[in-house]
Amino acid sequence: MIIPWQDVDTETLNNLLESVVLREGTDYGSQEMSFDTKVEQLKEQVKSGEAVIVYSELHESVDVVPKDSVTGNADDEQ
Repeated sequence: MIIPWQDVDTETLNNLLESVVLREGTDYGSQEMSFDTKVEQLKEQVKSGEAVIVYSELHESVDVVPKDSVTGNADDEQ
């Protein structure tokens, strides 16, 4: 199920984005970015619609994924 970022409390959204960035690992190619920069970039992707917040009832988890990676089934669960 896709969760609109506007429906998420600001502090909760920030905590979620930080958690996702921490899970990504440390390999970011030839350019290293600060943690805060990575979080801000992810926030901009969510706000622009490039990425979406997805809740999995099956796994009882929340993640942020590229919008084009979400199947039509996830949209149907809204």
